[in-house]
Amino acid sequence: MINIPILNVDSKNAYLQRIIRPSLLDLADSLPPSNVTEPLFGRAMKPEETVRSILKKVKNEGDKGLIEIARVLDNFQGDSLIYTPDRRAYTKVSPSVLNAIRLSIVRVKDFHKRQLPQSFFSEEEGITLGWRVNGVKRAGLYVPGGTAPLVSSVIMTAVPAIIAGVRDITIATPVRGGKLQPEIEVAALELGIDKILTVGGAQAIAALAFGTESVNKVDVIAGPGNLFVTLAKKEVYGLVGIDMLAGPSEIVVVADETADCKIVAADLLSQAEHDSDAAAVLVTTSDAFALKVKKELEIQLDQLPRKNYAVSSLENHGAIIVTKDLATAVEVVNKIAPEHLEVQVKDLDAVLPLVENAGAIFIGEYASEPLGDYILGPNHVLPTSGTARFSSPLSVQTFLKATSLLKVTKKGYEKVSKEAMDLAEIEGLDAHRLSVLRRQK
Repeated sequence: MINIPILNVDSKNAYLQRIIRPSLLDLADSLPPSNVTEPLFGRAMKPEETVRSILKKVKNEGDKGLIEIARVLDNFQGDSLIYTPDRRAYTKVSPSVLNAIRLSIVRVKDFHKRQLPQSFFSEEEGITLGWRVNGVKRAGLYVPGGTAPLVSSVIMTAVPAIIAGVRDITIATPVRGGKLQPEIEVAALELGIDKILTVGGAQAIAALAFGTESVNKVDVIAGPGNLFVTLAKKEVYGLVGIDMLAGPSEIVVVADETADCKIVAADLLSQAEHDSDAAAVLVTTSDAFALKVKKELEIQLDQLPRKNYAVSSLENHGAIIVTKDLATAVEVVNKIAPEHLEVQVKDLDAVLPLVENAGAIFIGEYASEPLGDYILGPNHVLPTSGTARFSSPLSVQTFLKATSLLKVTKKGYEKVSKEAMDLAEIEGLDAHRLSVLRRQK
């Protein structure tokens, strides 16, 4: 039996308490000091101190410090930090995987091209105003390591940067055993990226933010990562731009009695298997359907290699919430502001117009969330932990910056100068007022 609660609508706030995971700093503070830092810094350290020490060492020592840290924490081998993808990697990737990589790139490019904003100019007598949009010069893209090649993370971070016009892109990813996965190399080659920093963790973020002898300092850092990567991104924000501070994955499925309980259960598990901090929630208008999904979860869990992660996720952060109607179901959704929202109901018009907070919305029975992770086109780097209330998915805009343009002739000056001086006087900024006044002729 799986201990996932079924809550009625009056208990919906109990779920909000279940899904609230510690904030980034609270989580870091709750963890004990780790002795992995002893070879580097002479003592065990908690995560936040570890990250700050790593950042300082890379900033002060450059490549030397970066390599020393990577050898201890990443099992880094060799002396060359930047790797150039080798076309021989194509021989190590199956035709079907190569086809999947290429299709994903095509679809993600097509979607992100539509996001490009336009520069514009407006003219009136004596005044020309403009808005000029440009890509940043350099971007660093973080791709987590782990046990499997996260090709989708390469594609989802690189494509919007390329579409934005970023000229210099560096992928950073930890390399285990001195070998880069061929799928990562092939994806980089397909995207035209020729620089891979074979280091992970906070040390990779430090290298991208500060620059070293081998690594170009970037303007924007994007991509998901673990606690140490996220803490490092938080620390360097302001020196560089970042995409977001992403937390554990989460999904909310809104379903009525017409939905397929097997599909709903499968979709909940697709997020629960990420890790024990992931959250998977069903919001339904049917008590009977709630019980069917709970039973189906128990059946499908036994088929999963990552069953332990999924069980921990569901029991710690999962829930099935029963509401009196779909409008109330959407109220729950908007309070949670989930990363992923699936809507599997007969009356879509009763749900979709009311949804205000969600990173991505998957509509209908066939819109499996993993399709969005890999192949459909929209970005899978999404706001988590309720931040969909105020933030957006990774996009072309992440890598763009805008500049205002202002051109004024004598005639335009005469139209607005008095009012500008009046406002400057009210604010007590006399040099502002005189700057305008001295142009009178």
